[in-house]
Amino acid sequence: MKAVEGSLDQRFADSMGQLFGPEFPTDIGLAVSGGGDSMAMLYLAHNWARVWGVRLWVATVDHGLRAEAAAEAAMVAEECATLGWPHATLRWHWDGQGNVQDAARQARLGLLDRWRGGLRHVLMAHTQDDLSETFLIRLKRGSGVEGLSAMRAKRPAHVLTVVPGDISGEAPPAAPVKGGDFNVIRPCLEMRREELRHYLRTLQGKWVDDPSNDDTSYDRVRMRRLLSTLEAEGLGVETIAATARRMARAKEALCARALSVWQATGQEEHTAAGPTGDILFDRAGFGAVELDTQMRLLAAALQFVSTSSYRARAEATEAVLDRVLSGGAATLQGCEVRSIGEMIRIYREPQAVRNQFSVVGDNALWDGRWRVFHHTLKGLAIRALGEDGWAQLGVRPEGTPVFQTARSLPSVWDGDRLVACDAMGHGPGNTTQLWPMGQQMNGFASFLLSH
Repeated sequence: MKAVEGSLDQRFADSMGQLFGPEFPTDIGLAVSGGGDSMAMLYLAHNWARVWGVRLWVATVDHGLRAEAAAEAAMVAEECATLGWPHATLRWHWDGQGNVQDAARQARLGLLDRWRGGLRHVLMAHTQDDLSETFLIRLKRGSGVEGLSAMRAKRPAHVLTVVPGDISGEAPPAAPVKGGDFNVIRPCLEMRREELRHYLRTLQGKWVDDPSNDDTSYDRVRMRRLLSTLEAEGLGVETIAATARRMARAKEALCARALSVWQATGQEEHTAAGPTGDILFDRAGFGAVELDTQMRLLAAALQFVSTSSYRARAEATEAVLDRVLSGGAATLQGCEVRSIGEMIRIYREPQAVRNQFSVVGDNALWDGRWRVFHHTLKGLAIRALGEDGWAQLGVRPEGTPVFQTARSLPSVWDGDRLVACDAMGHGPGNTTQLWPMGQQMNGFASFLLSH
């Protein structure tokens, strides 16, 4: 498919240059649903890749929520075959639990992570319209700087669990050693949705319209319609997108301040026996800084410890903060926050991990962030230490966690017998290694700046 004079091709190339330059990877993934935005991105990437000698790999996620989805994935596969690029269909099977939209978003990232092999970059076709709609949705929910900041054109995708589903078609080759996050790349964030549709019409490209885009039961559809009204009052897509970008710059400054306070007052707990996964703040130093920084650090710590995809609501976070700074304790987002002596401690709530089990050797994460992989422990169970485990510890080395926080630590069991709990100095020691995984891999400071 030929580039059209005066089309978006040059702007797309400029965006890719800014996001990847000066050296492009040899292979890049694309998430293409079959809708107008993603199909336009496919054609733009096709024209760009032929010039720069980059190989594209295309994936379509079929969430199984609409009967038409399978045909749409087939349409994308046919068009990829015409263009000469490999394609795969990733089928998700929803278990009916939780919010379907949130679950679908997480499933999309999880399936793309399974499919991507050694790819480190996957393009997604978010536009300036998406950015503005998201701003209005979050404004309606009362979000502050964090929520109103523009989505980034490049960000790491944090995938914590393996998402069940079927993958058919061609997948990129696996990396020699797979690990770490992949990057979500949004090269169309400066483009309007109608520009992309015009590009498709000019090139006589194919796309499908999702009927849910007209379903006013969705916030995004209502905000999309509201934008057409706001445009007449000077509050159109470009104006709102510009505000979101200014919010993103403000967020960077606030994150830098939070990082400075973290380095002065905080620590990830490592006992002499091993890491606990807990976040600690010096109570006096933390209590002396401004409220916004306290809120930012507490919200990030809760998300870090719980491995949640989202931060807790501001009102709930502030209520916990007030209680803890007054010397009390509170629970939020599957964590407990408690003042213990000179420190404020954020640790996993025992109730949140009471029923979590996995098996050594099955390559599964326990609580989304711990893996026990030593070969001598294969087949044994991983679960929280709990009260029964605490009772079996015997003499506890000095400096190990107290009862309140120790109960949620990962430990290895043979039936009812406690075999190992590294952080408590119990068991064979280094023959059992409990590693923080996923978003924890690079530490809290990195997490603070990337979320």
